[in-house]
Amino acid sequence: MRSRLRDSNDGAAAVEFALLAPLFVMLLMSFIAAGIYLSTAYSIQQIAADAARTAVAGMSAQERSQLATGFVDSTALRYPFITKRHLVISAADDPGDPNQFTVSLSYDASELPIWNLYSFALPDSHIQRHATIRIGGL
Repeated sequence: MRSRLRDSNDGAAAVEFALLAPLFVMLLMSFIAAGIYLSTAYSIQQIAADAARTAVAGMSAQERSQLATGFVDSTALRYPFITKRHLVISAADDPGDPNQFTVSLSYDASELPIWNLYSFALPDSHIQRHATIRIGGL
C-alpha cells in the first residue's frame, strides 16, 4: 500500500498550481501596476512639454508663467489617471540660464489604483517631470 501511494501522481498538478499560481498572479499585478505608473509618468511629461511649448508665445516671464499654468489647468483632466488637484506646476525662467524657461510638474500619485494591487516593487508615489524651452528662438 505504501509503494502504491508513493508512486501515485494524483494531485501533483494541484500542488504545482498551488505553488505557482500566487507568484504568477503577483507578477501579473506587477506588470499592470508598472503599466499604469508609466502611463501616468508619460502623461505628466507630455503635459509639461506641451505647457512649455505654449509658454514660448509669452513676451515676459510672468506672461509665460500664466500661459503655462493656464494650459495645465485646461488640459490636465483629459489624461487618464490624472486629477488636477494632485498636480502642482512651477513655471519660471531658468535661474542658471536667462535664455531658458522651465516648466516643472509635480504629481502626487498616491491615489492611483496601483497601490491597491499586491505587487513586488512599487515606485515612488511622487512623480516629478520638467520641460525647458529656449526663449527667443535659436
